[in-house]
Amino acid sequence: MIVAAKRTHKISEYFFSEKMKEIHNLEKNGVKIINLGIGNPDLLPPYGVVHKMKKASELKHANTYQSYIGIEAFRHSISNWYKKVYQVDVDPENEILPLMGSKEGIMYISMSYLNKGDKVLISDPGYPTYSSISKLLEAKIVYYDLYENDNWVPRLENISNTKAKMMWINYPHMPTGATISFEELEKIVFFAKKNHVLLVHDNPYGFILNQERPLSIFNVKGAKNIALELNSLSKSYNMPGWRVGMIIGKKEFIKNILKVKSQMDSGMYYPIQIGAIEAMNHDSKWFEKLNIEYLKRRKIIWDICDFLNLKYTIKSSGIFVWAKITDANKNDYIWSKKFLETYHIFVTPGRVFGHNGKGYVRFSMCCPVKILEQAKNRICS
Repeated sequence: MIVAAKRTHKISEYFFSEKMKEIHNLEKNGVKIINLGIGNPDLLPPYGVVHKMKKASELKHANTYQSYIGIEAFRHSISNWYKKVYQVDVDPENEILPLMGSKEGIMYISMSYLNKGDKVLISDPGYPTYSSISKLLEAKIVYYDLYENDNWVPRLENISNTKAKMMWINYPHMPTGATISFEELEKIVFFAKKNHVLLVHDNPYGFILNQERPLSIFNVKGAKNIALELNSLSKSYNMPGWRVGMIIGKKEFIKNILKVKSQMDSGMYYPIQIGAIEAMNHDSKWFEKLNIEYLKRRKIIWDICDFLNLKYTIKSSGIFVWAKITDANKNDYIWSKKFLETYHIFVTPGRVFGHNGKGYVRFSMCCPVKILEQAKNRICS
């Protein structure tokens, strides 16, 4: 009898993978579901991006294996982008590692730095993949609590003396949309330095409805000595299916992660790199236009929340609305299930993101205004 590796017993199929199968089966039976659960940007990339990619695909060398570290022009474009949007200097030769989406970077970083039994600090609530990969690698997860009253920023005094090797942070935060101030980010960097922790900042949401200046972990002086940053074009430029991400960090960190990455893939498709370069060449007017659309969408979801008596903050950023169920007796999983049965609308229960997500639900803004209006009419009429 062939049995699965024991490590797979520590995880289950990704929640959204299971849910999409359920939704697919409902739709096969004629039920039209509105999906407000998944953060899958539906808008087009900036003008010219697809054209550049198509043109590049006709070149003779387009279909060959590419460099594991990306073409030089792509790395220089990332470096210029970091200077333009974050005012951070990044060496394009040694401090950038392109990725097929930042999600794989979570695996590569973890494989590069976590041994069996090593402690890793992960926020609760937080992105489930941090936990899943840590479990697969048999690391010991130490969850640190985030609370609404603290604007979902960690109380560092509660997580000292853990002897952790790695710490994950993510601001603007998913799923709550909370932002972090420079001073708070600086305190976390100081904490990591003091405790000899590798700090990893997952940073894909900084340009969507962010009322503050987007921050990189490297805006904090000295952070490169103990930190890495993941970034992505998926949300910023509506390119989720393109799978374009990156790790930024000092030479020694990047070199070590490349040992793992180079065993896993054979470089990013050349035309996608060319399209990504074109996207990053766009100026702030792109984000202004993008956010006008998201403002319209968010207003409709806020109207839905008001009708349902759900509590939310108007200061959140990113592509989600995180809302609290005001009835203390309501279970968010049951609430979401009944919501789907009643209105044929899928909304994510907060407990998917951790114990402290219980009692909350998450709405995605990745639906056209027309569809969101349909959802509103189903609920409020």
